[in-house]
Amino acid sequence: MNAQTMTQQEIRLTGIEILGRHMGLTGMIRFLQQTETGYGDYTKERDKLLGDPSLEELVSDIQSGGFNKKNYFSESD
Repeated sequence: MNAQTMTQQEIRLTGIEILGRHMGLTGMIRFLQQTETGYGDYTKERDKLLGDPSLEELVSDIQSGGFNKKNYFSESD
């Protein structure tokens, strides 16, 4: 096995196999969770879902109990 000639996928799979052998399944999963970069743009997605409510609107929603009942995840998104 020569890392210089391996594809990115081969390197990743070999690395996962080595992690699993040396750290066990749980250790491998915990390591991968820490190193995965994720995808998307959290800030844009948050703004799209929550909008830009004023402080007064947030306080009012929380006090009325409506904050937990709002449907922030509409089916049209």
